[in-house]
Amino acid sequence: MEKGLIVGQIVISVFLTISILLQNRGAGLGSTFGGDFGGYYTKRGFEKFLFWTSVVLGALFIGISATIFYITSQGI
Repeated sequence: MEKGLIVGQIVISVFLTISILLQNRGAGLGSTFGGDFGGYYTKRGFEKFLFWTSVVLGALFIGISATIFYITSQGI
C-alpha cells in the first residue's frame, strides 16, 4: 500500500509541475519591454482549467504526503 502511495505521489508531482509550468501570467521578458498591461483579468477556458487542476493536484499531493507520513510514523 505504501509503495502505491509513493508511486501516486510521484505521478501527481509530475502532473502538478507540468500544470504549473504551463500557466502563463505575462511575467516573462515581454513585461520588461512594456508588454504587460498590469491589469486584472478573469481566467477563462484552458487557463481556468489549468488553475483549478493545479489546485486539485496540490491538495492531493498534500493529502498523500500526510498519509504517507502517518503510515510511516505508525510503523504500519
